[in-house]
Amino acid sequence: MSAKLDLDAGIINACSAAANRIAASVASEIASKTTVSVERTVVRLLGVDGVDELDAPLCNVLVDHVHRQGQLGRGIAYWLGNAMLHSGRSPQQIAEAVAADELDLCALEPAAEQAIANRVRAECAEHLREMTARIEERHELRERLGAVAQSAPLRYVLTATGNVHEDVVHARAVAEAGGDIVAVIRSTAQSLLDYVPYGPTTEGYGGTFATQANFRIMREAMDEWSRANGRYVRLSSFCSGLCMPEIAAMGALEGFDNMVNDALYGILYRDINIVRGLIDQRVSRMINGYFGVVINTGEDNYLRTADALGAAPSVTASQFINYQLARDSGVPEQQLAVGDAFEIDPTVANGLLLHWAQAQLTRELFPNCPTKYMPPTKHMDGNLFRTHAADTLFNLVTVATGQGIQTIGVPTEGIFTPHIHDRVIGLQNVEYVFTAARDLGDEIEFKRDGLIQTHAREVLRRAHELLEDIAETGLFQSIENGVFGDVKRRVQDGRGRDGIVAVEEGYVNPVIELMSETVYA
Repeated sequence: MSAKLDLDAGIINACSAAANRIAASVASEIASKTTVSVERTVVRLLGVDGVDELDAPLCNVLVDHVHRQGQLGRGIAYWLGNAMLHSGRSPQQIAEAVAADELDLCALEPAAEQAIANRVRAECAEHLREMTARIEERHELRERLGAVAQSAPLRYVLTATGNVHEDVVHARAVAEAGGDIVAVIRSTAQSLLDYVPYGPTTEGYGGTFATQANFRIMREAMDEWSRANGRYVRLSSFCSGLCMPEIAAMGALEGFDNMVNDALYGILYRDINIVRGLIDQRVSRMINGYFGVVINTGEDNYLRTADALGAAPSVTASQFINYQLARDSGVPEQQLAVGDAFEIDPTVANGLLLHWAQAQLTRELFPNCPTKYMPPTKHMDGNLFRTHAADTLFNLVTVATGQGIQTIGVPTEGIFTPHIHDRVIGLQNVEYVFTAARDLGDEIEFKRDGLIQTHAREVLRRAHELLEDIAETGLFQSIENGVFGDVKRRVQDGRGRDGIVAVEEGYVNPVIELMSETVYA
């Protein structure tokens, strides 16, 4: 897409430089720490699965066993590697022995540190090779069925029944109506659980629990539909909260294509500890980047709690920061869908032009990223006709500015969780507008120094000022000051802080080591 806003390249470069400083500061703050969720992710990627007799996930049992003894600072991989050398058993067998109270990992005589690291690294490498082979098969399937050739914006549709089997019915209906990505909303407040439920679930509230079994059920159903209809349908879930890296691993294992992957949502709106969230985010994004999963960032959420016009600079500033944090975690640009939303109050004069300016700004600042654009929701009051009209304008801006991924709006937004037919109506609206205005963005130019260009430049200027302030005070303090979404969180507070562990000398994490070698080679 050609540049239309005549932005100042110097300001853009300064924003990027400030975001670099912010990301470097965050990396320094979290470098000497791990979390229980990161360690459970290592266990999962070493092949451990299942639950104990009380239905506690074995990865939790294993990590808690070491954490209770104050020995997690060396990494769960250290203790597993040592046990593997002593017994010749697999990580799965070791986890089952610990769950049965037959083995105390911390009581075993330590082997040589290098021998431990080599043994567990080899085990992890084998599992990553197996996963990579499956991911490559999935990419081949996606390409063979034509998803790569589909023109953006990709139509992203939410399902939220609470019952995974009913979600399959909804997902098939979405696919039939032309949806490109099916996103299964998680059960309300699952992000606060410091474990991942096990097995298929049918009783979620406001969404369906993200479990590996549920992921597998959805993936198999969509693959069956895709092969039968010759069109690949992607799957997405929500990789946030206290189990962020574990959900990333589960999604990769089960062949998901997209993940909403942002720590700030949990920090601001679920009161998850800032440090915990950012550590977990780094590892989850590393996993998603490594396995080719497209991540969606969550800037649209700020506009649910702050005025869209007043918060616009913070959205743009967050996009710069999120972009750099993701790139530092090894996420390629083509897998980095920065967030934006169509949330200006419908009563604002020239609101359409202001929306257009913000959407165009996002596309020009991040031209190689498949930006994710969210529909109007905050100001929807139950008038489904006005909502449908607002969604039509949203669809128009989406196609005209070349957004990469579009969450479709539905007429019953703000009334109840939409039914299948509501989503179909929303998709029909998208199809009509996308067809009618397919090349609109290529046919128009903005008035020089007019409202759209002026507004976009002002947002960028204020975003630069904000980024410089954040770089000076630090991201943690800025969150405490309520910079994002008008929500304040203190670094020493928040859920999950007791799951942060200081890394000790000799810490072993083969997942980070192996993925870093590939990502940063």
